[in-house]
Amino acid sequence: MTYPTPLADVAAGFHNGTVSARKLAETALVRIHAEGFTPGAQIFTRVYDAGARAAALSADHLRAAGIAQGPLAGMPISIKDLFDVAGETTTAGSVVLKDAAPASADAVIVARLRAAGAVITGKTNMTEFAFSGVGLNPHYGTPGNAIDASRIPGGSSAGAGISVVKGMAVTAIGTDTGGSIRIPACFAGIVGFKPSQARVPLDGALPLSPALDSIGPLAPTVACCATVDAVLAGEAPRVLVPRDPSHMTFAVARGLPMEGVDDHVAGAYDAALKRLRDAGARLIELELPEIAEVPQLNAAGGFTAAESWAWHRALIERSGAGYDQRVMTRIRRGAEMSAADYIDLLNRRRRMIAAADRALRPFDALLMPTIPIVPPKIEDLAADADYTRLNLMVLRNPTFGNVLDFCGVTLPIAEPGTLPAGLMVLGRNGTDHALLNAAAGIEALVVRRHGA
Repeated sequence: MTYPTPLADVAAGFHNGTVSARKLAETALVRIHAEGFTPGAQIFTRVYDAGARAAALSADHLRAAGIAQGPLAGMPISIKDLFDVAGETTTAGSVVLKDAAPASADAVIVARLRAAGAVITGKTNMTEFAFSGVGLNPHYGTPGNAIDASRIPGGSSAGAGISVVKGMAVTAIGTDTGGSIRIPACFAGIVGFKPSQARVPLDGALPLSPALDSIGPLAPTVACCATVDAVLAGEAPRVLVPRDPSHMTFAVARGLPMEGVDDHVAGAYDAALKRLRDAGARLIELELPEIAEVPQLNAAGGFTAAESWAWHRALIERSGAGYDQRVMTRIRRGAEMSAADYIDLLNRRRRMIAAADRALRPFDALLMPTIPIVPPKIEDLAADADYTRLNLMVLRNPTFGNVLDFCGVTLPIAEPGTLPAGLMVLGRNGTDHALLNAAAGIEALVVRRHGA
């Protein structure tokens, strides 16, 4: 498998005139129509043929006229199926919203992408209402993993990572409530970035849990993610400055994040740590009590159950039979939670965030495996008990970052030609720029690109 081309390289070709935006868009659209709508395994739920061609043509004309454009000018980008696009219904991987009123305006991040010159190719498939980490969807089908089609893509942004690996987009935009950017990025063998939760506006994104939801990119490199993240956050473009790991100190997670790590992931993870250590990085083992506390916080369903129930309860009453029943079962857990329970969650989480922030202040980042296991085979999730067990295992490590309000990057660390594995680099809330610089320095040492 050839590793996808970094955004900067594609953009350089567009700006120097060796490739047109129209050609980039046509190539992406051809690939989407060839494979993106495979019955029972859709990567996309909607494609914007006319809109993408028009945006690409505009970018070409502006370039020819010498008119300055945004940082994503001419770049094909996919968006998850839960972002509003003016004039169309937002379905969020479901069928129960097909008759809902169309969106009156673009989501804030969609408007920002357009203003930056992005060519939006389509909406990618997802777990219904974003409520799972494995990526299964009974309505549109489950796209096979980009490295091994018999395995899960990871969720909930299931089609996002695949769209990048298969050249249907240069970068994909997903959401992350418990790992839904980092999981599919890890399982696709690319980079995924979850920003600090409040940095990117959620307006126009169908919610799962507003307390935890965040929006970010899945892309070939950390630099790609940094470029797109600045657009999403409404910031001016900035130059990524990779840090030398020999000047950094990392906390290496021990305890719960290392439980049940399979041999393949453990081998890739240990090799990555060795490269960092050999380069002079200081690695200090750390067992955060707040990480061990996260499963207790979520034992009754946590914020996702409480907040999703508040949004879905009327819709379930009207159209519950049309839901993915595995998703609805998880949403219904919120019905058992009282207002007092929710207030307890808020207070407990606030204390946990403050304590974890203090513990990480001496470190440049916290390291752990992104996911303890390789992508399970789709057939292994057929039974509900196996689905529940594997979903929880896939979500476990990424969820720590959401609950403790960290920003985080997943880096692909598996050897080329093998199943994916990821190194998760977590930073304290609000340290996004510093974390991206640190992750870029780590990336240069530990990532072995597939096909590069």
